[in-house]
Amino acid sequence: MTRAIVITSGKGGVGKTTVTANLGRMLACLGNKVVLLDTDIGLNNLDVIMGLENRIVYDIMDVIENRCRIKQALIEDEVAEGLFVLPSAHSYDTSKINGQNIKAVVRSLKEKFDYVLIDCPAGIEVGFHRAVSAADEAVVVTTPHISAIRDADKVIQLLKSYRLKDISFILNRVRGDMELRQETVGVDDVREILKARALGVVPEDDDINILSSSGRLPDKGSAGYDATFMAAKNLHYGTDFIYDAAKKYKGFFGSIKRRIKKRL
Repeated sequence: MTRAIVITSGKGGVGKTTVTANLGRMLACLGNKVVLLDTDIGLNNLDVIMGLENRIVYDIMDVIENRCRIKQALIEDEVAEGLFVLPSAHSYDTSKINGQNIKAVVRSLKEKFDYVLIDCPAGIEVGFHRAVSAADEAVVVTTPHISAIRDADKVIQLLKSYRLKDISFILNRVRGDMELRQETVGVDDVREILKARALGVVPEDDDINILSSSGRLPDKGSAGYDATFMAAKNLHYGTDFIYDAAKKYKGFFGSIKRRIKKRL
């Protein structure tokens, strides 16, 4: 059965769109047919992050207003086989789109794909509710910062008013060295605060920025790759393996890395 999952966050700047792109590519690497749906009308950047902005011919508004079929608007990813993107509109009067429009698009996509990942606008305005109303499940992206966690908690409380099958979170941009020094909260702390299942932990890793700069996956074996792949397998198989961002900072050599990291 196709899973429609909204990827959301309480605030902007937590890496939600990058997580959406990477998670979609990892799910495709597991052999699934995946489509990423950008519902951030007017402020979209999913196509930019994935390096597909120059290949857009039609967008979601062309589909909704029957100027093209969904198949014509889909863009195939150049990195992961089986991954497609339905881009958002760069500029549009958002009052002309409603939740029923998004639901209709998602229903059509469900007929063709195993996963529909909905990249949700940041915040809790009308765009948030449009995206969530079309989903079966939700993944909330947050960082270890208290303001991001507080906003994520508010979002989860809102999500509970919808009849979603599952609500989980991804803790993004984790500094393992700071976690060991107890200068930031860990995944167990966030799990307790949010009262939600931890889908994954993604470290603050230079390799993960490769996606934003060159439109390709981080290298296999890198912290960013391993962490995101683990989260994708948890999503697909229902497992609960969490990446240990602090692992490389433990022990004698890890303590040296911590001191170097602190000075940088």
